[in-house]
Amino acid sequence: MRWSDQSVDADDGAFPGFARSGLVRSVQTPEFEGITFHEVLAKSALNRVPEASHLPFHFTVNTFRGCTHACRYCFARPTHEYLDLDAGRDFDSQVVVKLNVAAVLRRELRRRSWTREVVALGTNTDPYQRAEGRYRLMPGVITALAESRTPFSILTKGTLLRRDLPLLRQAAGQVSVSIGISLAFFDADLQKQIEPGTPSPAARLALIREVADAGFAPHVMVAPVIPYLTDSSSHLDELLGAIGAAGASGVTAFPMHLRGATKPWFLEWLAAEHPALVRRYRGLYGRGAYVTPEYSSWLRERMRPLVVRHSLAGSGGMRGDAADDADATPVARPELQQALTLF
Repeated sequence: MRWSDQSVDADDGAFPGFARSGLVRSVQTPEFEGITFHEVLAKSALNRVPEASHLPFHFTVNTFRGCTHACRYCFARPTHEYLDLDAGRDFDSQVVVKLNVAAVLRRELRRRSWTREVVALGTNTDPYQRAEGRYRLMPGVITALAESRTPFSILTKGTLLRRDLPLLRQAAGQVSVSIGISLAFFDADLQKQIEPGTPSPAARLALIREVADAGFAPHVMVAPVIPYLTDSSSHLDELLGAIGAAGASGVTAFPMHLRGATKPWFLEWLAAEHPALVRRYRGLYGRGAYVTPEYSSWLRERMRPLVVRHSLAGSGGMRGDAADDADATPVARPELQQALTLF
């Protein structure tokens, strides 16, 4: 990827929130038309997960804020509001890059207080979004975790993970490494409407196969399931069949939730593309962020026989060569606490 003809504009006044984010410069380049990358020097890398979240990990690392995947349903959109940016187009086009994340992480992992708990990568925005091809942040992060004997998990939609498979294979000889792929669509046209910046379903299925061939047991997040658009028996059957054939070890599925500013952003698209569904969504979500318990139960029962049919009822844990040294941990984004089932 060329990074030529770039323009630099570090006018802090444009986005007041960056004044507290260690902004170095803001960069635009023809390879990413309409995208601005705000390069910052992070003060910390490890993020502690609140105990109330009940997640299977207590620490995360995020290399980016904002994401060019542009998923309409992304739960992380409201976090951009902390930077005085909006949760809609700004989230998709104003991406914060933590240039020094690997160096800061290495320093934090050397602390005597660090007890080598599992660290989850990809819990907020995707570490293998397209810009990772330019910034190459993940190799340093992976190396720092492996050298400190810290087990970790990765969840991604990005096929750039393929580049790091040799490094991940090496790391798995030292620590437990879990790899998960997020794939909620079999219909490529619908996928391009809702997650326009992500690799195609076919590309992600190929990645699942490569991860499996590299010796890992890839788990797939069939999430979110989008009511009335991706929850039909035929769609789920085709999707799980393809996932199973690609070599996945198991799947996690749960219905879409719409918290905070994500809800109006998704519903704006729904009203434009599927206006007949707006009333049904009002009944399903009401004024809240989550579907009704009845819908969750219905989806659970629809998924259960399909998971068995396609031999995807395996554990959520993924292991590398060092599996015997630590418990494998399911990869998950924070909304996993609302998952309808973990197979």
